[in-house]
Amino acid sequence: MSTQVGSPALNIGIFALFVVVTLLIVYRVSRASNTASDYYAAGSSFTGPQNGIAISGDYLSAASFLGIAGAIAVYGYDGFLYSIGFLVAWLTALLLVAELLRNVGRFTMGDVLSFRMRQRPIRAAAAVSTLLVSFFYLLAQMAGAGGLISLLLGVKNVPGTPFDGQSLVIAVVGILMVVYVLYGGMRGTTWVQIIKATLLVIGASVMTVWVLGLYGFNLSGLLGDAVANTGKPLLDAGNQYGKTLTTKLDFLSLALALVLGTAGLPHILMRFYTVPTAKEARRSVQWAIWIIGIFYLFTLVIGYGAAALLPAGTVTTERGNVNDAAPLLAYQIGGTLLLAIIAAVAFATILAVVAGLTITAAASFAHDIYANVIKEGNPEPGTEVKVARRTALVVGVVAILGGILANGQNVAFLVALAFAVAASANLPTLLYSLFWKKFNTTGALWSIYGGLAVCILLIVFSPVVSSTKTSIFGEGVDFALFPLQNPGLVSIPVSFLLGIVGTFVGSREPVNEAKFSEMEVRSMTGAGASRTGADH
Repeated sequence: MSTQVGSPALNIGIFALFVVVTLLIVYRVSRASNTASDYYAAGSSFTGPQNGIAISGDYLSAASFLGIAGAIAVYGYDGFLYSIGFLVAWLTALLLVAELLRNVGRFTMGDVLSFRMRQRPIRAAAAVSTLLVSFFYLLAQMAGAGGLISLLLGVKNVPGTPFDGQSLVIAVVGILMVVYVLYGGMRGTTWVQIIKATLLVIGASVMTVWVLGLYGFNLSGLLGDAVANTGKPLLDAGNQYGKTLTTKLDFLSLALALVLGTAGLPHILMRFYTVPTAKEARRSVQWAIWIIGIFYLFTLVIGYGAAALLPAGTVTTERGNVNDAAPLLAYQIGGTLLLAIIAAVAFATILAVVAGLTITAAASFAHDIYANVIKEGNPEPGTEVKVARRTALVVGVVAILGGILANGQNVAFLVALAFAVAASANLPTLLYSLFWKKFNTTGALWSIYGGLAVCILLIVFSPVVSSTKTSIFGEGVDFALFPLQNPGLVSIPVSFLLGIVGTFVGSREPVNEAKFSEMEVRSMTGAGASRTGADH
């Protein structure tokens, strides 16, 4: 099969149209992004429905569209488990985090964690965690960008140079995302995500209706053809996670990471500050759940549609083109034009998500590290936003280098690793801070740093990095000492346990009960909650 499908000129044209339109929007709203409140939280000016659409735009990443569709096409039922896990995770966010976080914090997760504890060490730990989670998530988006553009433009190596064409594409994506963040801030990024979410849902719905229409809207016929065409039991459980004890444990680890990870993702938590009240934050999550749930039903049809309609063997893990299932299906059923439209939507998905991740990482460093650790809460006027913009440049460079290294990995799988890191480092500390009166600074530091260390160490020594064909370093390098591909089953309980142990180790540290009571009242009622945050 050719490594390039469709018309490169048409693909580039629609890409360019999206980029031009969104850059114009970013330029128009950038004039209102000069203060910290505007740059980080868009002045808390978005309504619940608007923010809900933007949250779905932030959450429905390349993993949701490219990775999950590919996983369903290859593994069937087991691939759909990603969709189920990602959706169920929002119940955790809605019930335990969204409203409480909006009431207590202003811009970042560090605002919540440091509310009743020592500011400097806690903010530093929160910033480190945010940067690492954002990095893992960025890897997935960049990997999706490289594979997608390679498929659409037939990009391999640049003639006459030693440069890999996909690496150059990843660099272009990184540069564009930095432009969005530098000039638009959270306001510009939010509008890009709203546009992207709308286009993504429309594009996925068109493909879903088209595929079902080919089968007379008979879902059973589609599923039967998928099984017959691939020769695989795609309707049965266990194709990916049921053959051995290790794979079954891997499934439990994945499920735990997905269900608990969302409530600890910094770029999702930060979206709760772009609305004026906790009630609007709750409405945001309700809107997001509906949009995300409907979209994941579309991925079921798209994934099985790819299995049923593409020639057998087109999409496999061995070929390393699992992320191409949705674009290839679009080309199969709708030709060059539908492919170009769907590809542009996928590209928009990547750009919007990486922009959201970048501004989250930049805000965490500038607000938590620079303003509150280095400057001890008294930065000079205007400097915090300048530092955030410079940080965005650094994050862009790191994301480009990491994306080049992770190119070819399944993006849904890479995002699952980001969820494991978020669930291990962030969620235990957030829950203990909000609900446990005796929880102290030592417990928080043990939970964050311990959870991060255990999770990342297990990832490094897992089959994700070495020992298999799909590992980052390939099967020629083998230092995989940990058998599971997702560390959540071990790292998440360890992080909760470390929070408890650390709290008792630091039990001599005085507990500010008045501050906890204030936090409890504010989190539950919204009394005294910040509306727009403080500007620097």
